[in-house]
Amino acid sequence: MKDSVAEEHLYLEFSHQYRDSIFPLHTSISLFLLSYCDCKLFKIFLVPTGENVDDQFVTKNLLGDLDVRLISRCQLPVVVQSCCLPAVVVKDGKFCRAGLSVVLRHIIQKTYEADPSKKDVLELLGFKKTCLKACAEVSQWTRLCEISIPLAVERFLTSSPEHCQTIPPDILQLEGKLGEPVRVHNDDKIRRQKLQQQKAGAKAADPVLGKEATEEGKAVEMHEHPLPSLELSIAFSRLLVQEVSDAVNREAPHIRRTKTSDLPVLDHVFAEGLYFTLADIVLLPCIHQFLVSSKKQGKNLLNLPLISSWYQRVQEVPGVKKAAGKCNMELLQLPELMSAPKEELHDCSSVPDEIEEEKEDSHFIGGPRPTMTKLM
Repeated sequence: MKDSVAEEHLYLEFSHQYRDSIFPLHTSISLFLLSYCDCKLFKIFLVPTGENVDDQFVTKNLLGDLDVRLISRCQLPVVVQSCCLPAVVVKDGKFCRAGLSVVLRHIIQKTYEADPSKKDVLELLGFKKTCLKACAEVSQWTRLCEISIPLAVERFLTSSPEHCQTIPPDILQLEGKLGEPVRVHNDDKIRRQKLQQQKAGAKAADPVLGKEATEEGKAVEMHEHPLPSLELSIAFSRLLVQEVSDAVNREAPHIRRTKTSDLPVLDHVFAEGLYFTLADIVLLPCIHQFLVSSKKQGKNLLNLPLISSWYQRVQEVPGVKKAAGKCNMELLQLPELMSAPKEELHDCSSVPDEIEEEKEDSHFIGGPRPTMTKLM
């Protein structure tokens, strides 16, 4: 029992502060998660990469309610000195957890253990608690979130203006990922619900179909406004710990008879699909800095419609704006995206095939994301 309440130290690298973020971005990501989880279980140490860092300046301009201290690299515990930060170690202990995903998952688990009422925090680990569990060496998705995008954004921010004209390939790869069909464990059931919703919307929009349905004794609900996305309804009902209504769950006989191949695909709501997970927490500080820099340079964000929509949607998640406020992140509003023609958005959303191929050939060594059996 004593070990379960032992104080743990979190060591984060500090190179510099730029706008509303601390670099490297792995540190900003870690601090953002701590704020989102409202976690005060760790004693936090910043480890400067250079010398002559003003202790007072860093701590004063860092975060609102987190106790953060500076420590030189030579003062690190021996077990941490050979690790890449971030790292967590039990005080005076010999066991160290290192690496962004490992540390973030540990923060989530410790937060839930300390307060089991924070089920929304535990949900960040996703289905079967495997979000970002596979290491970057074997998972392309973990590598993209944990390594490629943070590094790409850091390079983008430090590049000269002439080198910032093109969107980094890793950002384009994320745009492409957000355009892929979603696959979840109850895929078939949700797709049938979506088909039923689409048919109900079509009848409501067509007076003839609506009249015929009424004459046949089938009650059709008429909507003054378009039906909300089923994916959004499911995603936010889970965030608010609500169940989807029985009316949504009931399926008509012709819906149940529809072949799986004829069912509509599910659209991405968040980074990994329908649900808000740790992957969104990791990506938000990175994409935020990229979008802020792009806006300042007058870039047209319509080239990234899916990322821009995702960025807006993440802000609607309960707790995200509060956590961003604690981290002094001034989240952008992108109203111009909403008024863009659909044709223009569709044309901009494609990722060149040569970029995808080059990415896989030159930057990734390993296999596909392992199954649960391989992770055990």
